[in-house]
Amino acid sequence: MKLSNKLFVVTAILLMGQYALAQPPARKRDKAKEKTETTHTVPMSERAKSQYPTTTAPTDVVWKRDIYRILDLTKEKNASLYYPVEQMGDNMNLFTYIFRLIVDKSINAYKYNFDGYEYFTPENIENPEDMLKNYRIYYEFGEDSALIVNASDVPSGEVLSYYIKESYYFDQRTSTYNQRVTAICPVLHRQGEFTSEVTKYPMFWLNYDEIAPLLARQNVMSSSYNNVSAMSLNDYFTKHSYEGEIYKTVNLRNLALNQYCKDSTEIKNEQTRIEKQLNDFHSNLWNPVRPETNDSISGDSAVTDEKESKKSVTRRQKKETKEKKVKKSSSSGSSKSSSSPRVSVRRQRR
Repeated sequence: MKLSNKLFVVTAILLMGQYALAQPPARKRDKAKEKTETTHTVPMSERAKSQYPTTTAPTDVVWKRDIYRILDLTKEKNASLYYPVEQMGDNMNLFTYIFRLIVDKSINAYKYNFDGYEYFTPENIENPEDMLKNYRIYYEFGEDSALIVNASDVPSGEVLSYYIKESYYFDQRTSTYNQRVTAICPVLHRQGEFTSEVTKYPMFWLNYDEIAPLLARQNVMSSSYNNVSAMSLNDYFTKHSYEGEIYKTVNLRNLALNQYCKDSTEIKNEQTRIEKQLNDFHSNLWNPVRPETNDSISGDSAVTDEKESKKSVTRRQKKETKEKKVKKSSSSGSSKSSSSPRVSVRRQRR
């Protein structure tokens, strides 16, 4: 009996030891599974989403045009996205903010492809560690293999421009004309090790609909005159407080402006032409007017208009001449009747 009790105790101890030894690998597998699942999702609660709702562009609009712009952060209009260069407490610029969110795996960064277009698909999600390696950004591993990047190693001072994609569209359901940002790409300006030449590296694309609720939480200074004046990053893009030049549009030939324009002057003219097209569409949306056409296109119509104008003048002259003749004849008849003597017949009484 005593022997059987000892065997039972020994067996129980062995089973407990085996269970204890099996726990760490199991916990590691669970954590790895959780890590894999959360890498491709934005950890935003439903309450947070309801507090910062975003309006996506409808897909069944009757008219839409996509424009790509480049925002130069050295310009005063875009300085709100650049300063402060290094984080000062809770104050940070746009790149520092989104960089922290990417490293913490709170938002997804999508690879920048050679064609320059954005593809917001799961297979195109950028691995944060690979991104740090590609751009030679120093990092360390913390607890649970978390990535740690010190504030001095964040290359926010080298991000001197952004690519953004805008969608202009007319929603026939609400009869409204809208303009909204749909994608953002930070561009790294890095000087070569042995040359003074600066090379631009588009880093990754961000889906604006995914990051808009988080951008609404971060404020930036909006005025150099009043340092207390501030707005959220989401308001900054929603109100179109930025200034950028067009460098590409979605077109049938899939070409950027510098690919079909010969020189900088022609690029500038093309940018002006595209801006005018957008403004004309908006201004003529509810007040349609006859569009101005080129002489080469409207030559026949111009000749036709001239002929019609001459015909109308001729008809009007004939009408005026006829009216003068009628008036003259009537006046002459009245004068003749007034000049003739009157004859009175008096009847005699019998």
